Amino acid sequence: MAISELELPSGVVAHSLPDPDQLAQVLADRVAGALSYAVDTHGSASLVISGGRSPIAFFEALSTRRLDWAKVQVSLADERWVDVDDPDSNEGLVRRHLLQNAAADAQLLGLYQPAETLEQAAQLANHRLADLSQPIDVLVLGMGNDGHTASLFPNSPLLEQGLEPSGRDRCLPMLAPTPPMQRLSMTYPLLASARVQCLAIQGSSKLETLRQAMRLETMQMPIRAFLRSPLEIYWCP
Repeated sequence: MAISELELPSGVVAHSLPDPDQLAQVLADRVAGALSYAVDTHGSASLVISGGRSPIAFFEALSTRRLDWAKVQVSLADERWVDVDDPDSNEGLVRRHLLQNAAADAQLLGLYQPAETLEQAAQLANHRLADLSQPIDVLVLGMGNDGHTASLFPNSPLLEQGLEPSGRDRCLPMLAPTPPMQRLSMTYPLLASARVQCLAIQGSSKLETLRQAMRLETMQMPIRAFLRSPLEIYWCP
């Protein structure tokens, strides 16, 4: 299956790249351009990215792009509730692979907060995100084969609250089906406020997930909430 075979909603733009390296480079150019525009027009920029292993090549490519990184805030769409030194930490991943080279001057607003409970950590992260420049200038999401994005997982107890368009929470505690199960996630209203919204995916199985998501309810596949203008999809085999 090719991404051109999907009947995407009106206003959703799809880019098909030949391989993961090209996807990383093209997406890095798009994001860097949008960040530069934001800095030029209102003096600062905010970038929200997703963790996991797939974005590493994109992070490393973006780290070399020349722009006024000192005026860029970087935050995470979601986080595993583990210490930043833990191998599963998204913040640790971003520090190693993005906040280097030209991007070393960017300001990172991490979601991880030490606390007695996940719920308390989410409250602390919610307050921390008050410092994030909003609306978000650039958002880069990923997607799992179950249709989750950020840590908005199907069947997570607070998913409905996290997807509520008029919700006031910026961050909520979420539960993943696989370890580490305790997660922190930005909510739909905050994520969907982004001026530039990108979804980066690889492989035919992810196209099948998108096809299914367009036929199912948002609670079944949360990525469905984002499949609308102005989303830009970047895909490679």
